[in-house]
Formats: sequence, C-alpha cells, structure tokens
Amino acid sequence: MPLPDLIEIVPLQRPVQAEITVPGSKSITNRALILAALSEGETTLRGALWSEDTQVMVEGLRALGFEVKVAEDPLETCNRTIAVQGLGGKIPRVGTPDTPLEIFVGNSGTAARFLTALVCLGQGIYRLDGVNRMRERPQEALFDALRELGYCLDSANNKLPALVHGGGPKPGATCVVSIGESSQFASALLLCAKVGGWHVNAVGENAEESPYVAMTSELIKAFPRRGGEFQIEPDASSGSYFWAADWLLSLALNGSDFPHAMGNIKVRYWPDSGWQIDAQYPAYRGFQLSESVSRKLHLADSIMTAIVTAPLNPRAPEAPLDHPNQTRPVNQHPIVFTDLGRLRVQECERVLALKTELTKCGAKVMEEGDTLAVFHSHLHGAEIETYNDHRMAMCFAILGLKVPGIKIKNPACVKKTFPNFFQKLVAPPPHGLGATVLDGKTGQKLGVEELFAN
Repeated sequence: MPLPDLIEIVPLQRPVQAEITVPGSKSITNRALILAALSEGETTLRGALWSEDTQVMVEGLRALGFEVKVAEDPLETCNRTIAVQGLGGKIPRVGTPDTPLEIFVGNSGTAARFLTALVCLGQGIYRLDGVNRMRERPQEALFDALRELGYCLDSANNKLPALVHGGGPKPGATCVVSIGESSQFASALLLCAKVGGWHVNAVGENAEESPYVAMTSELIKAFPRRGGEFQIEPDASSGSYFWAADWLLSLALNGSDFPHAMGNIKVRYWPDSGWQIDAQYPAYRGFQLSESVSRKLHLADSIMTAIVTAPLNPRAPEAPLDHPNQTRPVNQHPIVFTDLGRLRVQECERVLALKTELTKCGAKVMEEGDTLAVFHSHLHGAEIETYNDHRMAMCFAILGLKVPGIKIKNPACVKKTFPNFFQKLVAPPPHGLGATVLDGKTGQKLGVEELFAN
C-alpha cells in the first residue's frame, strides 16, 4: 500500500532507548557512482544509498551503456551493494543530432550536474532533462565552465533541458567555475577532470574550503582507480533527525524547557571521516555552542533540522510562574541562522517554506536577506505543506514527536533520500523509536509495512 497523502505524527510519551541505522550518504553515493564509471575495471560500492536520487543516477549510467549490478544490503533496507563496470573514461553509448541520447535526472541536483559533465567525455549528442522544479534550478555556472573547456551546450535559458555535444577529453583545457549558487558545479567538473585532462579553478563563497568541494577532492584521492571496493558511510543529514529527536524527547520527558539526559537515541556507525559537514550536527543540538548557526560554516542540509527545532529552545531560564493560570512570557533572544541563500534554489524555496510552515505552527520567525531569526515559541499542531521536499517532511515529522497535531502532507516525498524514514519512527526500539503514525484523514493507525515511500 502507498503512503496516505496525509499522515499525523503522535508525540512520544515515554523514554526511548534506540540505536538507529540510517541509509548511506546520497552525496557520497552519487559521487562514487561517477568515479566508478570512470575507473578501469569493476568497482563494488557497499552501503550505497538506494533512493530516488541514486536510482536516477544509476539509470542515467545505464542509459549511457554502463553495466551496473544492484544487490540487496543485509544491514539496511534502503542501502544496496552496487557494482559498476568502469571503462577508463569511455562513454559506451552516444546519440546523434537527429536522435540525441535522452537522460532523465528527475529532481536530483547531483545527477543533473554530474551527468552533464560526464557526457562531455563522450563522442555524441546527449539531452538532459528533469522534472519542472529541476528545470528551475541553476545550471548556468556549470554550462559556462564546460563551454570554457571547449564543449558545446545548447539551452534556451542556461537551465534544463539542455543538449550537450560530447567532445571527448580535452587535455590541458582550463576553466573557472563559480560555486556561488551550488558547489555541485565544481564537484561535477572535479569528478571528471582527471579523465578529461581539465584544470578546474573554483571561485566564490570560500571555494577552497567549501565542505562539498572538499568532500569531492577527498573522495577522488581515496577512490580505487582500477576497480576494487569502496564503503559508503551513513548519511549525516539523515542522521540529524534522530539526534534531534533525542534532544526533543529529553525536553518532553523531563517536564522542563531545558535538555537533560540526552543520549537515549543514538545513530549507529556515525561518520567520522570528516567528509560530511553535517556530521557536526550533534554539537548543535540545543545550540549550546552558539546563538548563530551558518549554512556555510557550521551545517549544510541539517541546518533545516536545527531551524525547525529551534522554537523549542529557550536562550535563558524562564522565571517560575506565580500561579497556575499565569501565561509564561516568550523569551525574546532568537537563534539566528545565516548564509541560507542556497536553500532557496534546492528542492523548493526552503527559506520561505521553513518560515511559512513554522509560523503556521505558532513560531515567531523573522526573515532578513538570507537570514532567519527563530524565537522561542509555544507551538501547536498544523498541516505541514512539504512542497515535495523530502527534508521538509522529515524535519516536521520529528517536530511531531514533541508537538501534538503535526500532520505531514505528501509524506512519500521522503523517497528522494530516505524511503524507510517513517518506518524507522514506528519500528519498536532499539531499531526504531516506537512512535505512532496515523492516517491523517481517517485517524487509523498505520503499520510499519504501510509506511515505506515508494
């Protein structure tokens, strides 16, 4: 059975001792798939994420003629062992001017950008396209850089759909690419640079220290170039929801507005390679370290988790009430989230979406430029519009473990990166949280088997 169009998260009322596994990193999986295709010989990726975004990448490689074998992973339902037969930089299939080879990238930014660079190494004509939202997302900086390298790309507005004329490797070609709108532009070029013979200079927004550009560079160094095995680590962004749940439940279970006794819920195999900036998320639970959190310096996608949970975090102890009916004042010291510009051009306009849906729940949120200031607020339930954005669905679902009445529209959008997310919420401890999820329209309790996002 498919997930209902509307579900309700029932708050947890008792302590939970759990150690959750989360699927593999999407960012690492999709980078590793490109590197495996460019390697010489078969590379086996273990712990690879199997979700909409990575399936789009696998199908893109298959459309290009690469042999990709996918097997079940016994440790995690939404992981796979993926074997890719690399051809040392050769792109097997090509299209013609009359019949370009079609590649569909859905709404996957990594697939769109990485495959665009990859097909330049071929000797044919390729047409890349995606869903309507992907057609709105920026591509111009990547297209311009590829043109600077000597390739021809045709696009009506420097976005998808685009026609790419593969010209093979161009040893010694040099380009400058701006990562102002997305670091994926530089990563796409770097993944293909060795085979293409390209020299890539990334500029903009602290390019040399950009976490995802650094991830790409480190992966290239560590990846087996002549076949072999490569282990994908768990996705830190996906893990952030369960670290957040641990903090939120510590608030509720202690009858206090301040966290105590965190550590009941843990994420197993937490990544420690330093490749994922979101692996720092546990340090920001409760915002003990700072009243300002940056999308550029501190967290990446998990900053959304931090924003959604921020209204429940007071900045200073509140005075005791003089009598039971007295209204407790709302603390006026906000947590400020900065450098959020890139959130505006991802799966949805995330800055506006976060502000809109938090406000719907009773939060006080102020937007100024690419900054959100979130005040301690008393929240209530609401129907949450997810904008077909997996992270909106998961962030607010976690909020529902503390705030009664949170209903999630289109919950199946989590299939993009975490298809069994809701199953993790309801599975009994220690492998799940033991929560209850209801059909949002009928109130019927949903079983584990009904909560997989196809």
